[in-house]
Amino acid sequence: MKKLFVFLLLSIAQILYAQNYKITYKTFFEGKENEKQDPTIVFTNDKETFILSDQILKTTKDIPFEIQKINRTDNRINQFAFLLNNAVSDYENKEILAKQKFELKSDIKKILGYTCKKAVTSINSNTMDIWYTTDLKVKGGPSLLGQDLGLVLEITRNGNTTTKATEISKVKNFSLEKIFDQKKIAPTDELTYKDLLWKSRFTTISTFENETINFTSDLKKDKKILRFAKGTLILKKVKYPKIEANANVFVELTEQSAGDAYDRTGSVFIIPQNKEKSFFDALQNGVKTIPSFDNGNGKTYQGVVATENYEPPLELMRFFTPFGIQQFNHLKLKDKNWHDKVYYRQDISDFKEILSEKEFWTGVFIGNYNKNGHKVSLEMTIHKDGLDVFRNNTVTPLFNTLNIMEMEGQEYATMFNSPKGLITDFTLKKDLKNAKLRYITTGHGGWENGDEFLPKENTILVDGKEVFSFVPWRTDCGSYRLYNPASGNFANGLSSSDYSRSNWCPGTTTNPIYISLGDLKAGNHQIQILIPQGEKEGNSFSSWNVSGVLLGEE
Repeated sequence: MKKLFVFLLLSIAQILYAQNYKITYKTFFEGKENEKQDPTIVFTNDKETFILSDQILKTTKDIPFEIQKINRTDNRINQFAFLLNNAVSDYENKEILAKQKFELKSDIKKILGYTCKKAVTSINSNTMDIWYTTDLKVKGGPSLLGQDLGLVLEITRNGNTTTKATEISKVKNFSLEKIFDQKKIAPTDELTYKDLLWKSRFTTISTFENETINFTSDLKKDKKILRFAKGTLILKKVKYPKIEANANVFVELTEQSAGDAYDRTGSVFIIPQNKEKSFFDALQNGVKTIPSFDNGNGKTYQGVVATENYEPPLELMRFFTPFGIQQFNHLKLKDKNWHDKVYYRQDISDFKEILSEKEFWTGVFIGNYNKNGHKVSLEMTIHKDGLDVFRNNTVTPLFNTLNIMEMEGQEYATMFNSPKGLITDFTLKKDLKNAKLRYITTGHGGWENGDEFLPKENTILVDGKEVFSFVPWRTDCGSYRLYNPASGNFANGLSSSDYSRSNWCPGTTTNPIYISLGDLKAGNHQIQILIPQGEKEGNSFSSWNVSGVLLGEE
């Protein structure tokens, strides 16, 4: 490590005695300059080339960043990733430039007064036009592409995106010593380098790692991870960092079967505790300790709707386990190579306002009756400078009928067999602009006439008026066959996992839909959900798991 650092400083010092150039590059799309860009800076002479950005020259506090160095003696390339704690990952490669192939053209044009020739190549189906000059007797460019042709002054991708030199000047030295000073340079391989650099670009909040969710009366004791509902629900208190207004937030879950062969309903959720009662009270003291909903059908549904002193669990992601992934991969079929795990990833940026700088009990539920159950890992990632799609600053959970305490007596969501369906009353203290209902719905009842396999219309009413109606239905379930090794195969040539379902498939997430409610005035309001739930047949019954969160701008 010390030898590499000394060599780097010596190489920079040698630049003092050569003809040094500084080239500034900017990017243009369809001829228009990107106003918010960080220009690329290239320092080069006949011995070395360094590629970095203008921002890096001004400050090295914005971790991570990269500097690329090309040794002109042997075309050796070193890529330095500057990470946290003064760490620098170094990936060295001597073959990149040798592998580049170009079609040299006869075209000639002037760029900044220098005569440039044209070369063309293709990268990942993108046509790249490279303009380079040999007038200055040095090589270089804004990227590694074309570094051995000459001094690249312009690169155009697919005829519309151009990075070109806007200024060339002579300099006495490169002034890079301070950037590398006191850094721990660690050589690494290419994949590790890329992985370290990629992961350093966002914040990761690890919640669960390879945890068991199963059905057992012998609950594992853990100081940080709590288990409820006979092991089918795991919970951990998580402190979320400050999340900027333009950030994107993703929830990521991986799942494998550890013994359960069936497709199961799963949910990732947080428990709001802003009011007198919360769902955490039910977990600790039983479902009878939280408010219930009664629509006159003879059953009582615990904790499913918000009240003046209670908020239901806020669902971040609805997911469904496939049939026995990993544990049952020994069930071989010709030309079927089963996946080892299912990976769920969903954008939950609309919840960043409620998560930012808050602490929540964060949980995962999988309804199952197997003593070995499932293995899951959960993390969230926060990415700065993302796409701010929904500019809401209020997040209010209104209802959640998914019975995540199923194994402790929480009633299944069969309230839709009543003409009243599900009703939630709520009060706004202030006017709410651009109000939206984030709505997740899935139908259940896994037999021929059950609502799992029958399209049913969902109707949403606000203050007694219908605002939206649709049929939630998934026709792409057969796309996920390789997640489902234990799925039953039928005489008609279909597997159980192939069949279309009421807005879910084994091995997938269910996307929320966003229902525009317009502007809502301060005061009392009501949301009603109506679904023509199927009739009970013997011991079989249908149910609908729906969750709704009110978003908007105060």
